[in-house]
Amino acid sequence: MAAALLCRRLLPAAAPWWPLMSHSKNSLKLTASAPLRFIRSKITGNLIPFMTESKLNIDRQSLESLLTENFFYAPSFAIYGGVAGLYDYGPTGTALQQNLINMWRQHFIIEEDMLEVDCSIMTLSDVLKTSGHVEKFADWMCKDVKTGEIFRADHLVEGVLEARLEGDVIARKMAGVAISDTGAAGAGEKASSAKKNKKKGGAVVATKLDDQVVDEYKNILAQIDNYDGKGLGELITRFDIRNPTTGNEVTQPVEFNLMFESNIGPTGQLKGYLRPETAQGQFLNFSRLLEFNNGKMPFASAMVGRSFRNEISPRQGLLRVREFTMAEIEHYVDPKNKDHPRFEEVADIKLSLLPGSVQLEGSTEVIQMSIRDAVAQGIIDNKTLGYFMGRIHLYLMSIGIKHELLRFRQHLQNEMAHYACDCWDAEIKNSYGWIECVGCADRSAYDLTVHSNRTNKKMCVSENLPEPLVYEKLVCEFNSKVFGPKLRRAAKPVQDYLEALSPVDLAAVKEALDTAGKATVTLTGTVADGEHQITPDMVTIENKTIVEKSREYTPNVIEPSFGIGRILYSLIEHSYSVRAGDEQRAVLSFNPAVAPFKCLILPLSGNASFKKPVQDVARRLRTSGVPARIDNASSASIGRRYARNDEIGIPFAVTVDFDTVKDGSVTLRERDSTKQIRASVDEVVQLVKELVSGSTTWEDTMKKYPVFETVASE
Repeated sequence: MAAALLCRRLLPAAAPWWPLMSHSKNSLKLTASAPLRFIRSKITGNLIPFMTESKLNIDRQSLESLLTENFFYAPSFAIYGGVAGLYDYGPTGTALQQNLINMWRQHFIIEEDMLEVDCSIMTLSDVLKTSGHVEKFADWMCKDVKTGEIFRADHLVEGVLEARLEGDVIARKMAGVAISDTGAAGAGEKASSAKKNKKKGGAVVATKLDDQVVDEYKNILAQIDNYDGKGLGELITRFDIRNPTTGNEVTQPVEFNLMFESNIGPTGQLKGYLRPETAQGQFLNFSRLLEFNNGKMPFASAMVGRSFRNEISPRQGLLRVREFTMAEIEHYVDPKNKDHPRFEEVADIKLSLLPGSVQLEGSTEVIQMSIRDAVAQGIIDNKTLGYFMGRIHLYLMSIGIKHELLRFRQHLQNEMAHYACDCWDAEIKNSYGWIECVGCADRSAYDLTVHSNRTNKKMCVSENLPEPLVYEKLVCEFNSKVFGPKLRRAAKPVQDYLEALSPVDLAAVKEALDTAGKATVTLTGTVADGEHQITPDMVTIENKTIVEKSREYTPNVIEPSFGIGRILYSLIEHSYSVRAGDEQRAVLSFNPAVAPFKCLILPLSGNASFKKPVQDVARRLRTSGVPARIDNASSASIGRRYARNDEIGIPFAVTVDFDTVKDGSVTLRERDSTKQIRASVDEVVQLVKELVSGSTTWEDTMKKYPVFETVASE
C-alpha cells in the first residue's frame, strides 16, 4: 500500500493509478504504461531514475529547473531573448566541465604520452575545401510549406514515426491487446518520451497500427541514419510526414552546409570558416609533430577546444548546439600494421556492440563481446581502433557514466563521414534516447593525402628497413633529347601519367611499344588533353632490380572525438536522484573526482565564534587543491543547507559548531548516505584530501570512525 501511495503522489492528479501495477507477495511490478519517473533503490532506499528499454525516464522538467536555479548553464543572451543552440556555463557547470576535461587529459594525453596542441579557430576556406567540408559537411533540411518552420529531415521522420508507434502502444493497451517485448517500446531503441514526441513528433495519439506497419516503422528507425536526402524524401511522401505542430506538409529535403562562414581581413577577399572540428589544425601540423617526436611512429596528437556547427534546428539543450567543446585525438599509425602495443590491457573488456550488420536487419539488439573477440571476428576493424574503444569505455566509466547505459554503435555506410572507412559511436542513454557522445573513426590516410596533394608538401613517414627490400619493377626511363621536343607542352603531363600507371597498365604500354612500335596516351584534366603518341626512341620501359633501404608511407589516422557537452549532460542525468520519502529533495551523486566543488563548509548558525574556524578549514582545503564552498546563510536550517548543496553534487560537508570552538573538532558528512563522523580539523582536512584523490573511500572511513549522530534535521 505504501508503494501504491508513492505511485499516486508522483502522478498527475487526474491520472488513475490502479492499472499501473500488479503485485505478488514479494514484488511490485510496474506495467509498461506507468509514467513513474523514479523507483526505489533496494540498496540505498533512495528514489532512482526509472529506465525503459528506449530511454532514461526521469522528470526532466524538475532536473532542468534544478540546473537553471544552480546556474549549471543557461541560454546565452537571455535578456535579449536568447539564441537557440548557444549556452553560457555558470560557476557549477564550468567547474564540472573543466573536471571532465582534466580527467580526459590525464586519461589520454598524459597516460598515453600524446602531443597536445592548440590550433586556430578561424580556418582558411582552402583548407576546408581540400578536406571536403565545404562540399560535404551538411545535413538534410525541410520546411513547413506555409509557415517556413525549419526541420532537420531525419529528426522529423524519426520523431513522427516514434510518436505513431507510441500511440500504437497506448491503443493496444486500451484494447487489452498483448504487446511483445520487441514491440512498441522496442521501437524504441531510438524512441524517447511522450514529452519529447510532443516537440519532435507531435502529440501522441492512441491509434492502433497494423502489425506490418509497426514492423516497417521499427525497421526504418533502426537504420534512420542510413537514409540520404532522396531516401528521406521518399519516406516523407510515403508516410505523409507533416509538421507535427501545424499539420502542414513539408518540402522535400535539401542540403544545408553546417559551417559558419566568415571573412579574414578588411578586404573581404580572404574567405574563412569557424572550424567545425579541431582535427584539421592537427593534420596541417603533422610534419612538425613527427619531427618533434623524433620521427618515431606510431604517435598521437590531441586537442581540446571550441568548434562550431550551424545546426538546422538546435534542440535538446546541450545535446545539439551551435558552439561546443570538443576533445579530439589523432593517432597516426602504419597502414600495414594497425596493431597497438597496449592492446592486451583492454582486450578482455566486454563492450555492448551494435554492429552495422545488425542494424541493417532492422534490429537494435546489442551484442555483449570482448574487444579481443570483436577484433578477431572482424566486427571491429583493427586492434588500434579496438584499443581506443576500450580506453573510451574506461574513461566514461571513471567519470560516472553507467555501464548499462552505454553502447557502441557502428556507423552505417550512408552515414559514414566522407573521410572515414570505419566508425563507431559511443552512445549514452539518457532521457532523450541513445545519444552519440564519442565518435571513434578510422579516417584512413584521407586527410594527410588530400592536404599533401593540394599543397605539394610531403606528409609522410620515412623509416629505415631492418633488411633491404630487393624486387623487380617495371621502370620508365625518358630520353629527354627526344621526349621533350616531340611532345612540347604535353611532355610533363605525359611523363606524370606514365609514372603514375599501375604495373599492369605500364606493362600494356610496354607491349604496345614492343609490338606496334608506338603507344597512345590519352590525357584528361591537364593543360594538354587529348591523344599523344609515344615511340621507343622517346621512352624505355624495362624491368630493373630495385633495392630499397627505407620505406616511405602516409600514415592512417584513428580518431576518437569527444563531445564534452553531451557527456556532461548525460552524466548529470545518470547522477540525478531524489531522497527517499521526499521527492522534492534532489541529489546529484557525482563522484568526487568530477564534482564541481569537493567540500562544503558551513557553520551551524550565525554565531560570530564560527567565522574564524570556517575560514581556516576553507583555506586549508583550498591550498591543498580541494575546491571548497562556504554556505554561511545561517537563516536556513542546517538540513536545508545540506539539501541545496546536494543539488549541485558536493560529496562532502564539514560543519563547524560549538564543539569546534571548544575542542577543534568538526563533523564530516557524506552526501549519498548522509552519514557523519566527528574528528579533529587536522584529521578531517587530511581525510577529505584522501577521499577526493581516491586514495581512500567513505566505506573505509566508516570502518575507522564511529557514526556521529546529530540532532540536526536532514
